[in-house]
This record gives sequence, C-alpha cells and structure tokens, in this order.
Amino acid sequence: MNADTPAALMPRLRHMGATVLADHGMLLVLGLLCVFFSIVTLDEQTPVGGDAAGQLVRRLSQIGDEPKQLVIVAGRGSDEDAFVSALAEGAATAGWSVAGISQGGPRDARMSLEAFAATDRRVEVIALSASAGAWGVFDGLESRLPAFADATLLRPEPTRWPNFLKATNLLNVANQIAVIAIVAVGMTLVILTGGIDLSVGSLIALSSVTGAVCIRDVCGGQAAGTAGMVVGAAVGILICGLAGVLSGGVVTLFGIPPFIATLGMMLVASGSAYIIAEGQSINQVPDAFVWLGRGADLAGLPNAVVLMLVLYAAAHIVMSRTTFGRYVYAVGGNAEAARLSGVPVRRVMLAVYVLCGLLAGLGGIVMASQLKSGAPTYGQMYELYVIAAVVVGGTSLSGGEGRVLGTLVGALIIAVIQNGMNLTGVESYTQKVVLGLVILAAVLLDRLRSRRG
Repeated sequence: MNADTPAALMPRLRHMGATVLADHGMLLVLGLLCVFFSIVTLDEQTPVGGDAAGQLVRRLSQIGDEPKQLVIVAGRGSDEDAFVSALAEGAATAGWSVAGISQGGPRDARMSLEAFAATDRRVEVIALSASAGAWGVFDGLESRLPAFADATLLRPEPTRWPNFLKATNLLNVANQIAVIAIVAVGMTLVILTGGIDLSVGSLIALSSVTGAVCIRDVCGGQAAGTAGMVVGAAVGILICGLAGVLSGGVVTLFGIPPFIATLGMMLVASGSAYIIAEGQSINQVPDAFVWLGRGADLAGLPNAVVLMLVLYAAAHIVMSRTTFGRYVYAVGGNAEAARLSGVPVRRVMLAVYVLCGLLAGLGGIVMASQLKSGAPTYGQMYELYVIAAVVVGGTSLSGGEGRVLGTLVGALIIAVIQNGMNLTGVESYTQKVVLGLVILAAVLLDRLRSRRG
C-alpha cells in the first residue's frame, strides 16, 4: 500500500493530534474558558475616558465639514480628565473649536452654561461625559436657556461588551495571580524532581513580616528610602531561602519524605511569623513601598505582572537550555539512573528547594507591597493554590514531566475561573467546590496520561 494513502496517513494524523493536545491542551482550555466567560458576562457598557471621547469624536466628524463650536461638560476624576483632554484634541483634529469646558458637578455645569449663554455666542454641540450625561440639569435645557435651543447633546452611547474582557478586569486578573504564579515557578522545579513543598504559604507570611519589620525597625520606617526598602525586601527573601536550605537539607541528607519535611517547615515558618510580628499587622512602611505591587510603569502593565513575566521567561530558558534544567528533569524521571549517570542528585534537589524558598519570599514581598503591610496571616492556603497551578499546568506529580510555561497557563486558568465566577455571582463556597473539581480533574488527567505512556 502506498505510504501516502489515507489509510496510512490516519495513524500519523492521530499521533500529531495527540501531541498537539498534550503540548497545548491547557492553553486550549484557557482559551475556551475566556470565550465562555466572555459570552456569559456580555452586557451593555457605557464607555468612559478616552474610549468615550473617541466615540464622540467619530460622531462629531459626521455632523458637518465647516468649523463649528462645542462645549465639553464632565465630572471630576481621572476618567473624566482623560475624556476632556482626548475629546478636546480629537475635536480640534475633526475641525471643531472648543468654546468652553466645564468640570465639576451639576451645579458647576449649570453656572458655566448660564455664563456662556450670556455671551450670545453660538454653540452647536454640548458634549457630555458618561457621568455628566445622567445629570438632570440638561433636561429641558432649551426652555431655560434659549441660547442652546439648537444645540445637540452628545452623550456616549452604550455598547455591548463582556465584563470579563474589560481592560481593567484583565489587568486585575493578572495582578491578583502574580503572587501565586511567582511562587509556582519554584514549586514547579520541586515537583519536577518528584518532591513537594507545603511551606510556601507560610513563607509568604514570614517574608512579608520580616521585610516589614526590618524596614520599620532598622531602615527608618515610613521615612525609609529606596535602599532601606531594598534591604528590607532582601532580608525577607533571604530568610525564606534559608528555610529552603533547611527543608532541602532534611530531604536530601536524611531521606525524610518531602511532604513531612515541608509540613514541619510550614509550621515553623508560620509560628515564626506570628512571633516576629507579635500577632499584628505591620504597616509602618513608606508610601513608595507599594511601587512593586501596585505600580505600573511599562505600558500600563502592573509591575508585579512584569516581574512575573520576566521570571517565567528566565525559568523557561533555564529549564530548556541549561544543564541544570536537564538535571532537574533527570532527577525527577529516575533519581538512581541520574546518579549513575553522574548527575549530582543531592545538590540538584537542595537547589530546587532553595529556589522555591527564595521565590516564596519574593512572593511575600510582592504581597506586602500590594497591601502596604506585612502580616502573619498572609499566604494562608496559598500552598494549595500554587500546587494546583502547577498540576493544572500539566506538571506530573510523579516528577520528570512538565513545563514552566505550562504552570503559568495553569495559574491563569485558576485565576480566570475564580474571576469569572465572581463576575457571574457564584458564591464563595461553590467556588471552592469548582476549584477542587478542577484540581481533581487535572490530577486524573495526569494519571491517565502516565498510564497511557
């Protein structure tokens, strides 16, 4: 039979399809979830800020070619400021002159319009922001102010758009998952070696508390400068790295199962955080401390998200292009065979626990920056979310199989599910049930894949 016949091609096509699903299945799931929540959250959206201004500029350009005048009325706030500046610029480009701008409340708008009417100047359009369009001051305006009898009121028209796909919501999803995703990088390395680290949630708390206490008591508190904040953050991260050394040392030197070793470290770290903080939240940090967690300096992306993406890019390169990455996979695949092949198994295992501890410490600093404080209650249950992100992302609990970028997809899947359920009004108890079912499904798929292999 010819090798190019349909019967001969079918096995190859099935193999290619299975390979694509294995490599990109979770990415496909993420896309389907985004489509689903986009459909169920479809709603009327009234544009604000620059979007509203762009809509009105397009409508102004259709009114006429000759130069005309308009008055802009808006409220106060960042979105209103953006609306006014974008509309003024766009109107000028479209050949319109801005005769006046009123920003404030309904009373301010009424006084501005009365003052403008007294000048006997003619205005063709009154452009209103979304908030100003709801004010009653414009009802019956032509009878109260005849100067505006021929003026057209332009308000932003609502459009249908998913709440899920709003830019603010998507950025919020990414920012909320940043800490879990950062810690999940280290957890991926640990699970790839066949281990697990249950202490990362408590290390988040320990790092936030240690860093905040160092800034408060050593580096000047609320008057601390950049160097002081960096020192405080470094101390918190290094403390967690030391915890990783202890966990990895117990596992590699004494053969203690990782579950037991890291369970003990979880209790030690949690108790230490409460002792250091004396059971209180520590918020004596500078206002600039929130730069890492809340700032957005690169194209509007939160700094925490940028840090997360940089870490994943670096981890992907390390795991796919370096000897250390190959060693990690080898240890997870068969530790004894790796040892006989010359792989320093103990050093590799110790290294992954140290890295996991350091990244948990970094996650704690990011969370402290987001909340502008350190507290021993931070990170509760985060070890479960982190492990869930790794498993959902396709990393095998048996070790030796998985990808760092898959973990990022897994973290995003969890974040999208939680955010979508919040937007659709699903209660928190039901959300826990759904998340648990997602984790069970991911583990079941991992087992089925292992048996098939």
